[in-house]
Amino acid sequence: MKRALITGITGQDGSYLADLLETKDYEIYGLVRRTSTDPFIRINHLIKNDRVKLIYGNMRDKATLIRALEIAKPDEIYNLAGQSDVRISFDCPDETWAINFEGVKMLADEAFKQNPKVKFYQASTSEMYGKTQPPQNEASPFEPVSPYGESKHKTHTDIVKALREKGHFICSGILFNHESPRRGENFVTRKVTQNLVKIKLGMIEGFELGNLEARRDWGFAGDYVNAMWRMLQQEVADDFVIATGVSRTIREMVEMASEILDLGLTWQGEGLDEIGITKDGKIIIRINKYFYRPNEVDYLRGDASKAKEVLGWVPQVSFKEMIAMMIEADQKILTR
Repeated sequence: MKRALITGITGQDGSYLADLLETKDYEIYGLVRRTSTDPFIRINHLIKNDRVKLIYGNMRDKATLIRALEIAKPDEIYNLAGQSDVRISFDCPDETWAINFEGVKMLADEAFKQNPKVKFYQASTSEMYGKTQPPQNEASPFEPVSPYGESKHKTHTDIVKALREKGHFICSGILFNHESPRRGENFVTRKVTQNLVKIKLGMIEGFELGNLEARRDWGFAGDYVNAMWRMLQQEVADDFVIATGVSRTIREMVEMASEILDLGLTWQGEGLDEIGITKDGKIIIRINKYFYRPNEVDYLRGDASKAKEVLGWVPQVSFKEMIAMMIEADQKILTR
């Protein structure tokens, strides 16, 4: 039986990965931070069935990382922990750097010290491409424009590539945006689906958004964790772009969710004065400059040809199916 250590196991990706590894009969260990709230709702079913053993620790605390590795004795490590909110990274750049770079270095160095044969997956991101024009693939240059993207880029070059050159099995999954009902409420897709459901139920009158024209390549998180697992089953470590190859604006995403909820959304005005209006004439969306990033990544569209050829990976859930799934989950939560 293989043993896996998942950092960030209570997050969206960590919880889906734990579900996947449970079906493959792994012994699963999860590194979690102690918090004042209950972060375990996504993996409670695995905890109750004793399928996941939790280890308390912190990516900024070397002693807890060493302890976690000694307890888990992993064959595979999936590092999914991180400060992953791009907007927050502008406000907290030092924290972002400490977790996304320095913490990963401590974890990787100690992991290979304890077990030189361990396989290590590093969660990289399409935000590393920044201003690079699409389609972006493994050979595209990196031009990050946020502290988050910069920290991930530094980790990719100075840790992943450096350790792989020394003969260690470590790879980066360069994942483009991926969403699900388990996505945190501070991310724009979940913010949109949850608030539109609240409007449909009469709980709120409207909400605010930022740049509607930013383009993203959105896929389903459950599909993307399958690609992570496939990367660590290879004989040779390598980096892979994971994406759908289709890009949409935030505006299109809002329109898709509104269509599913039959809100009859139309737009009026321009720029910061633009508003979204329902078929009943109610203003439900306004634009607020606060939600614009200081530096925007304008256009992300990934080319996952290499993942298809080498890993045999292709996305299974369509964009519309994913948005419908998120809306259905929010409806269940909000009508309880």
